[in-house]
Amino acid sequence: MSLTSPDARPTGQDAACPAGPHMMDPELLADPFAGYGRLREQDPVVRGRFVDGTAVWFVTRYDDVRAVLRDPRFVNNPSHVPGEGGADPREGMMELLKVPEHLRVYLLGSILDSDPPDHPRLRRLVTRAFAARRILGLRPRIERTTDRLLARLPQWEQDGAVDVLEHFSYPLSITVICELVGIPAGDLDQWREWGGDLVSMRPERLRHSFPVMIEYCHELVELRRAALRDDLLSELIRAQDHDGGRLSDTELVTMILTLVLAGHETSAHLIGNGTAALLTHPDQLALLRENPALLPRAVHELMRWCGSVQVARLRYATEDLQLAGTPIARGDAVQLVLVSANFDPRHYTHADRLDITRQEEGQAENHVGFGHGIHYCLGATLARQEAEVAFGRLLAHYPDLALAGDPELDRARLPGSWRLNSLRLRLRP
Repeated sequence: MSLTSPDARPTGQDAACPAGPHMMDPELLADPFAGYGRLREQDPVVRGRFVDGTAVWFVTRYDDVRAVLRDPRFVNNPSHVPGEGGADPREGMMELLKVPEHLRVYLLGSILDSDPPDHPRLRRLVTRAFAARRILGLRPRIERTTDRLLARLPQWEQDGAVDVLEHFSYPLSITVICELVGIPAGDLDQWREWGGDLVSMRPERLRHSFPVMIEYCHELVELRRAALRDDLLSELIRAQDHDGGRLSDTELVTMILTLVLAGHETSAHLIGNGTAALLTHPDQLALLRENPALLPRAVHELMRWCGSVQVARLRYATEDLQLAGTPIARGDAVQLVLVSANFDPRHYTHADRLDITRQEEGQAENHVGFGHGIHYCLGATLARQEAEVAFGRLLAHYPDLALAGDPELDRARLPGSWRLNSLRLRLRP
């Protein structure tokens, strides 16, 4: 693994219009584990194309991915690249999704796309709400919500099976994050629909839902400002009012969108993917049933083995440099491939094997499923706790849980994502 200054820059076709792998290639969409795994073994850094066809460098190996994630020479916002006054390459995605120009700031200006000094300022404003102590205090509420949803599962059975993604993992994750942020309980179904529109990457759905979502958030801010509560939204409003506008209205609305949409989608699919993984690996399921104390370690392994987020946000080089021996030019986009890093045989023994004892108890996180460095997932503690409660309670409530019908799972084929469309399970023999 190497991150040093280069002697040369890429030239010719390789720099301008790569003919290499495309994130929309059918093989990468159908089986990203094998597809990106082949790229990893081909070369640590591979020239290819992003979803919209723009040139990127795929970084595929564990040590290199972690190195870039903590390297300040890579930024998330391309406008922060010195001397780069051209068009924002992210605008290509906005055009592809047909997001109205005046609304793009809400997608491109989030904490996920920010760099210092804005990033630490924004992160400090929400860190208290996501502090481990506060999140651990939410556990009884998460357990009550989980038990309520599990008790209702039989009423959703059709032909002896129930879609656990639809009726358990999604309702659980959206309820938890919305309670934390301060979204009214009556609006949870609307947020689920909006989240589905956003991740669908279908312009015809986004065109209608995204403007309504933005208007809703602005109205909610005004309502909450008139009657503050004990929630994250109220804390952000207090910070805005007391600290002389450290958080603009646009930033405030963008933060709501980011936390709710990113928070519930990723947690819901970690629970869905993880449940499917355990049910298709009876040895690991038996081990967890025999020793529920393994749950925290199991969640880490499931996050590594079948987490729903398979690539990180694009990073942009702020100077000419070398990455794993490959010259990267200033302004070049780098796509960090988490799924290939998490299966890198250079870092893991039997990387392809699901092993819920892999994460050593008390040791530092041994995967990049939640990222690394300054952009490490804000909600990682919450996501882990939700998953621990969900898996533990689900297996306890329904000891005979099993996949229903065809073992070939119904998966969505979305670039950089690994998620189910549905997960139909039999609750009883």
